[in-house]
Formats: sequence, structure tokens, C-alpha cells
Amino acid sequence: MSLDPPTYLASLQSNIRQRPIPWDGAVRAGTLTEDQYAKIRAVDKAKKPEQRRDIVEADMDAYRLLFVGGDGKTSVLETAGKHPNVIQYILVLLADLFDAVPSLAKALLSNPDPYRHFLPMLRSNTTEDPIPLLTSHALTNLMTLARDDSKATRQALPVMLTYLAVLAKSSDAGLQDIAVQEYSALLFSHVSRDQFWKQRSETVTPLITILQTAAGIENGGNSSASLWSGNASVRTTGFEGFLGGSVGLQLLYHVLLVIWQMSFEAEEIGDDLNDEYDIVLLYTHLLRLSPKEKTTRLILSTLYNLLEKNQKTLLPTAVLARLPALLENLGSRHLTDPDLQGDLESLKELLDEYTKTKTTFDEYVAEVQSGHLRWSPPHRSQVFWAENARKILEFENGEIPRKLAEIMQKPWDNDKQVLAIACNDIGCLVKEVPEKRYQLEKVGLKRRVMELMQSDDESVRWESLRALGGWLKYSFEQN
Repeated sequence: MSLDPPTYLASLQSNIRQRPIPWDGAVRAGTLTEDQYAKIRAVDKAKKPEQRRDIVEADMDAYRLLFVGGDGKTSVLETAGKHPNVIQYILVLLADLFDAVPSLAKALLSNPDPYRHFLPMLRSNTTEDPIPLLTSHALTNLMTLARDDSKATRQALPVMLTYLAVLAKSSDAGLQDIAVQEYSALLFSHVSRDQFWKQRSETVTPLITILQTAAGIENGGNSSASLWSGNASVRTTGFEGFLGGSVGLQLLYHVLLVIWQMSFEAEEIGDDLNDEYDIVLLYTHLLRLSPKEKTTRLILSTLYNLLEKNQKTLLPTAVLARLPALLENLGSRHLTDPDLQGDLESLKELLDEYTKTKTTFDEYVAEVQSGHLRWSPPHRSQVFWAENARKILEFENGEIPRKLAEIMQKPWDNDKQVLAIACNDIGCLVKEVPEKRYQLEKVGLKRRVMELMQSDDESVRWESLRALGGWLKYSFEQN
């Protein structure tokens, strides 16, 4: 997929191309050899891409040696190492040559150690340093044009991703966009996507943070709590193209593109992606806010890839997030993109097939297993508890009470209603199946309910008091 080059990078390259370099003086000073200068001058004078292609293809091995060295020849990056202006020019020239002569990439990679002079140049104490920026751009072109998964590239890729991760965490949207576009270019194979996932604390986490900001979740808030409780809100900045927290539409699109590319590994990473980042819930919320069909399509396609490969674990979460109703609403809009329409129908069919066979009991179990409770209809339904309380206690040898205990051990500072709902459910279980109180006590639920009577939140105190009241009532009756 072709993407417009980041403005910041394009401007930097343009300035460097126009900057005069005293080549004769550089040769006299030993910054580069006569032979290296001759090769540079030949392509520098040829401004048309086809002319440059003819020059390089006629002497491909010499240009390989110019940039990566070998056969007793020194790379120009090594000889000019202490002269930043020359290095910057060489890196811009190399990127330009890749555009004009794509076959140069494979030629460079035929060297036994093609990355030796490039990787040290990725080290920097500041994100504004032009040499690492230009190096990462050149290496991205090198790897993607050659579609290379060699041992040398597999060893270089983690270093590249670590550098780009620093840019992705920057507060500068231009630098973030450079990182995200280069990520997208690099994720052309299972090998690169696998490495990207292995480094997810560096690579994926900052991208999710950008998406959370677009969804209106900022300042370190608990994303899951904010989204389940409906506290996330998108703020516009007064003109089209920016979402919550001033995330530009272009950056949003590029981040969604990278996550979509990663969703092709859904079978391996889908569950972890949802466990660690609440991706289904986040994407459902982003779908409500999506400003353009191109972003909507990426969101729908990513959700389909994740849900289709992880139906047992992720479809229940999608239903709890009210994705089916959202898809119905989306289907009523006038959509012009046929691919988007196809993705929408595929996702609706997948969810319709799932929901046709599910009962209210299944929905309740899925909600508890998701680890986050909301005031969905079963919690307040006397009929539901009368019909299902015993079944809930017996399900998978007591999995539901254990999961409720796990949920209640968290403080839920950003969403206290979860604790109130859990206390409500425990009270209902005690009321309907009082003889099974010991099962709840065994996993620590009575003790936790008693602790929550001291909560600062009024609804938590009220629900914990009601739950404990049922316990005491049946304890007195038994005595």
C-alpha cells in the first residue's frame, strides 16, 4: 500500500540535497577516496531516475562496495564517519537510488554483513538527530525492496524497531508518523511481524496509546474502565482531521494500518492482544467515532481478522461491547466503499451466527470471564438469578465465583461500579442458593464484601451491605 512520505522527512531530505558539499576538499582530506567520489559524482549529476538506473546497473558491484564495502574496499560510510554533512548526503543519495534502482537493495544484501556500518548510526541521544532518521529510512527501503528475511536482516530488525519505537513515543506527531509509516513498510512478512510482536512493549504499546488518545482516554487512565463505563469522550478541535487529544487523521490511519497488518497473525496473537490491550473494546469504540470510510474499513477488517481466528474467546467480548448493534447502525448509513461494505457484511454474519445460539446465561458467563462487569440486564433480573444461580455456581467446577473473587481483588479506582455489580451478584447467589454460601466463603468473597462496606463509594457500600445482609439472614435462620 503506497503512503505519502512524512512531511518532516521529505523536507529534511530536500534541504540536504540542496546543501553544497566541498567534494574536492573532502577527497584531499581523506574523507572519501577518488574512486568513491567518482561514483557519487556520476549519479549526482544524473538527475533523471532512468539515467541513474542505467549508471548503477552498469556498475552494480562498484555501487555495492561504495555503500557497504567488502573485497578489501572500505564503505564510504566508514571513511566519512566523522563528517556529518557528508554522511547525511550519502544517506539521502542512497534512499534516492533505491527509488530509481530497486535492484540495488538485493545487491547490497549480498554482502555478508550489509548492516555493519548502518546500525551504529541509529544510536542517538535526541529524536531530532537527522542521521538516525535518514539511516532508518534508508534501511527500511533496503529491507522492504529486497523482501529480505536473511539472518543479517533478522538480527538488524530488532535494532531498527527499537529506534523507531523511540520516535513513536515522541510528543511530535511528525516523528510519530515517520515511525508508524516505517513500521508499516517493514511488516511485510511473518518474520517481521513476529519480531514486532516480541517487542510489543516497545512497538505495540505506544501505538495503542495513540489510539486510546484518539478515543478520549488520556492522562494514564484505565482504558478498559473508561470504555466499559462509557466515560471516554472524543473532543474535536474545531476542524475535520483531528480526533480526541488532537490525534491527526493521517496518524490515526497509519496506526490503524499497522494494527491491521498485525491482525494477519491473529491466530497466534489475538488473545494476547485483547488481554493486554482490550483491543476489541477499543476498536468498537473507535468504530463509533471513525471520521472516514478509509479508517472505518481498517477497523472493521481488523476486527474481522481477530474475531474470525479467535471465535471462542473474542466473540463474547464483542457482544458485550455491543458491537452487533453498532454494526446494524453502520449498515444503515450510505457507504460508498464496496470493500468496506463487504467487510461489514462478513463481520455481521460472523456475529449473527454466534448470537443465534447464545443464551442470557452464556452472555453473563462471557461478561464475568471478560474481567469487567457492567450493569447489563442479567444483574438486575430476578428471573435470571432464580433460573441460573445454581448453574452459575456449578459451571466449570466453580469458575465463576473464582473469577468474581479475582475481579473484586482489584481496586477499580476508575470504575467503582464494577465492585458494586460484583457485590450485587454475590447477594443474588446467596439469596437463591443459600446452602452454597460456603463455596463463596471458600474463595474469599464474604471477607471481601465485608471490606467493601468501608468503601468511599456509596453504591459499593450499599451493594456490599445488601449482600452481607443476605448472608447474615440465612446464618441466623440456620441457627
